[in-house]
Amino acid sequence: MKADPTVVREYLLELQARFCSAFEELEGEKRFVGEEWKDADRGLSLPRVLTDGAIIERAAVNFSHTLGDALPGAATVRRPDLAGHRFEAVSLSLIAHPRNPHVPTTHANFRFFVADKKNDDPVWWFGGGFDLTPYYGYEEDAVHWHENAQEACRPFGKDVYPQFKRACDKYFYLPHRDETRGVGGLFFDDLSDWGFETTFAFLRSAGDRFLPGYLPILERRKAVPYGDREREFQLYRRGRYVEFNLIYDRGTLYGLQAGRRIEAVLASMPPRVRWEYDWQPEPGSAEADLYEKFLKPRDWLTSA
Repeated sequence: MKADPTVVREYLLELQARFCSAFEELEGEKRFVGEEWKDADRGLSLPRVLTDGAIIERAAVNFSHTLGDALPGAATVRRPDLAGHRFEAVSLSLIAHPRNPHVPTTHANFRFFVADKKNDDPVWWFGGGFDLTPYYGYEEDAVHWHENAQEACRPFGKDVYPQFKRACDKYFYLPHRDETRGVGGLFFDDLSDWGFETTFAFLRSAGDRFLPGYLPILERRKAVPYGDREREFQLYRRGRYVEFNLIYDRGTLYGLQAGRRIEAVLASMPPRVRWEYDWQPEPGSAEADLYEKFLKPRDWLTSA
């Protein structure tokens, strides 16, 4: 099968609709607000944002199809030979910030790039994955999340899950804090060695496994009682999310460099957040447990 952005676009639009429907069903009456932005060169942006739900405080499920004369710098960090070349990119990103601090924040991204190399055949690759950011750690949830990630990878070889799990731990890491963003998941980039048909099948497998990974966790934790202490800690930990997105995240940088609408790019930010100077968790507390057990790379399939 020839590398074709059109078939990837069709899948990602269907996946966007699936994600939005799942969260709307969970919320009841609350709905995503949608916009549509087109340009003269067949580009398309479809941001979908749900705000102030009873369960989800904010969710953004944004699709984009971009065509341009030169790849943004964030897309050529690992492919400097493609700097300045025409490109086409389709992507879908999801971020959900729950209201209950016992429900983890989650993120997913799936993308496909094609870049012209003038006299050579076009260069293409897939990237993406999903990760989980708890505020209060539950080993049961982390194990379920990684078992689901392993299932997404299983048809493609026994080494695929360990490879992309390690890549996720490495990517979603805040060096200035010396901690991971959460318990990880899957992360892959510049993926093309399997050929288009197999690599696209892997992207679909990862996309299709997101909801089975996240929804059971959300259902288990959405009604756990919490008070001001837990809420304040959630807002404090959301600050780490903001730090990562604005300093390190290539997807955010890509959106800014590509000239995408700023409201859509920053829709992934939590609606409320706080910072506190030199805060430290109380020894032996549930907050300390997060730092000690959940913000370090760990083999969740054998160590729980």
